[in-house]
Amino acid sequence: MIEIRNLNKTFSLKGRTVDAVRNVSLTVEDGDIFGVIGYSGAGKSTLVRCLNLLETPDSGTLRVNDSGLITVENGKIYHGEAKRPMKEKQLNTMRRSIGMIFQHFNLLDRSTVFENVAYPLKYTGMGRKEISDRVMEMLKLVDLTEKRDAYPSQLSGGQKQRVAIARALANHPKVLLSDEATSALDPDATESILSLLRSLNEKLGLTIIMITHEMAVIKSICRHVAVMEDGRVVEQGSVYDIFAHPQQSITRHFVASASALSRVDKLLKEDSPLVAVEPGALLARLTFSRDSVGDSVISYISREFNVSMNIVLASVEVLEGAPLGGMIAAIKGDAAQVRSALDWLNENHVEVEVLRRG
Repeated sequence: MIEIRNLNKTFSLKGRTVDAVRNVSLTVEDGDIFGVIGYSGAGKSTLVRCLNLLETPDSGTLRVNDSGLITVENGKIYHGEAKRPMKEKQLNTMRRSIGMIFQHFNLLDRSTVFENVAYPLKYTGMGRKEISDRVMEMLKLVDLTEKRDAYPSQLSGGQKQRVAIARALANHPKVLLSDEATSALDPDATESILSLLRSLNEKLGLTIIMITHEMAVIKSICRHVAVMEDGRVVEQGSVYDIFAHPQQSITRHFVASASALSRVDKLLKEDSPLVAVEPGALLARLTFSRDSVGDSVISYISREFNVSMNIVLASVEVLEGAPLGGMIAAIKGDAAQVRSALDWLNENHVEVEVLRRG
């Protein structure tokens, strides 16, 4: 388990103070795939670098796997309940339990694939054959055994990231940190890497923390997510609940960016005829959660409340094995009946957001 409590990190840049991480608290369970999303400058990359102490926080506490309690006060790192200064050996042991991959791979250009993966093993006391066996095991795991003698310049972007993953896992870490690891890849390579990470999570019981600015990545692979803005975590929860019921405006924006229904915003801005609303009618966004998808709610309210519904856009996707549906619909009828229909929808686990009234 990873526990972060009241973590803070401040930088001084050109005479001004930047609060990169502000009082952040998170818990990541063993074997989870946990996403941290935010725009550039939100503090997510600083947070992940504080997690393996590549960046020393100003204050806060950490627990990473079996490392014990790590306390930081005034930029100084202490270990254990007695808060003794953390020794370099303890720090290195903790860091070896955490692998990390980056957007731009960070491979050694003049070293082969084999040599890149072997690099972090050279200073662990392992023998040459043991290192060779471990490297080939890792290359097989990421499906790159035939590229062992190739150089990074001879690889595609997706292959380079697979080498980086193999290198990050060479020391048997329990946690893998992914800092925008798919941002430089094309869509096919991105899906390939995400599929590989899912497989590693299942095969190895690997805990993965995904840092990203793309909600599509969160939707594809993560089970839980934290949303960061201005150094703070403003919202967190299961991916399903965040997509079904986003609370903060930034979260709603991220969710919309990964939804087919986001086209309605452009249609409304352009005043398209597709979203034109007659007098007395309204245009609404309906969200169907796991408790309401599959019910015949549309035909029911049409009969029961004598209202008509014209479906403009609709989508259904599966998150965490459960369906989540959305619909943009024009609803027309007697004003009192329309209100009753909307109340009934809310009571039956269908979230209603009125976008425009006629």
